Amino acid sequence: MIILKSVWIEPSGLQGRIRIPPSKSISHRAIICAGLAQGTSSIGNIILSEDIEATLEAISALGACVEKDPENYTLEITGTSFPRRVKQSIDCRESGSTLRFLIPLAALTGTAITLTGKGRLKERPLDEYYKIFDQQGIKYKTDRGFLPLTLEGNLNPGIYSIRGDVSSQFISGLLFALPLLSGNSKIVVTTEMESRGYIDLTIDILEKYGIKVENNHYREFLIEGNQKYNKTNYNIEGDYSQAAFWIVAASLRGSIDCLGLNPESVQGDRMIIDITGKMGAHIEQTQEGLSIKTAVTRGTVIDAAQCPDLVPVLAVLGAFSQGITTIVNAGRLRIKESDRLKAIATELNKLGAKVQEFDEGLKIEGVEILEGGTVVDSWNDHRIAMALAVAALKCKKPVEITGFEAVKKSYPHFWDDFYKLGGKIK
Repeated sequence: MIILKSVWIEPSGLQGRIRIPPSKSISHRAIICAGLAQGTSSIGNIILSEDIEATLEAISALGACVEKDPENYTLEITGTSFPRRVKQSIDCRESGSTLRFLIPLAALTGTAITLTGKGRLKERPLDEYYKIFDQQGIKYKTDRGFLPLTLEGNLNPGIYSIRGDVSSQFISGLLFALPLLSGNSKIVVTTEMESRGYIDLTIDILEKYGIKVENNHYREFLIEGNQKYNKTNYNIEGDYSQAAFWIVAASLRGSIDCLGLNPESVQGDRMIIDITGKMGAHIEQTQEGLSIKTAVTRGTVIDAAQCPDLVPVLAVLGAFSQGITTIVNAGRLRIKESDRLKAIATELNKLGAKVQEFDEGLKIEGVEILEGGTVVDSWNDHRIAMALAVAALKCKKPVEITGFEAVKKSYPHFWDDFYKLGGKIK
């Protein structure tokens, strides 16, 4: 294990084989389903990042029992069958998924529960849930609309109208809770559904744990009541959103084999293959995963509506691609762990890139190489930190990254993997 006080990266290529960490999105969902199941479920290939720890603590606060075996990357979770308040407060840390997935489950307990968090999570919008609380007479108290949130009441079966262009996490949160109600429910999506891949993930994991949801073209979701979660042994597949950093790194400078990815995955961020392929990246599917080699890439138009988490690293690829790369439909990135549009534009421009920021996206004029030789900051955002590490590979001069420890949120051993692949870290 490398102990780092600061990260100073010298330009170099990365080469080798890397096992992609398990999907954080799937891990959240599997943990919640196991926590609601009857009996004990085993979850394998899981890494205890800060966000995952937050969800484990949250389901424990609602009655599940968790046994961790981090050395073997496994969990044993004995479910509660139906949420019950064990602790009066749930600390969601900085995990938006934990917060939005757990709010509807907390509203099944019928008792007062407070959800807290830190950093930018305190400012993440929750208005879609507040509308539901108002309609159903659920009592709640906030700090001017932000965390901490204290709620008390019970969700009831019925029709739930909700926007689809703010965050898919609201819909996923309801999908976890509504099957446990005494009657049937329907979610009506009132706008265009963005991040559909995350809804697909939720429905897929629910099905594996015995819960059925009918998806009517992402306009309506029909959920029968009185369903039960079944105990299930589940192995988490590799994360395409994390693989994206190595795909772009190898495309810029190097040769990397990414192992442990499911070629049939329903992860929305699997789009990284199509997007980078359209830009000219050299990616081959092998029996073990993906093989990526350096290629000359060209600018394109990237619609980020269904893959917002890919934007920071795709901006890096655009910064080195021939011509213009335009990223559109990315306004939701302004309410993530950081304002990711402003963060990646600001920091890439410090390195010598040509990035213009607009309300809903970015316009990037590609260059062959960046100057580097300066300090950039992660904005306390794991995806910004990792994207900047990739950008540093193709600079003239070394780059220092402050706030490097933000990777603990999703990929705790990122810097170790970077070093194993030949990254020059001081």
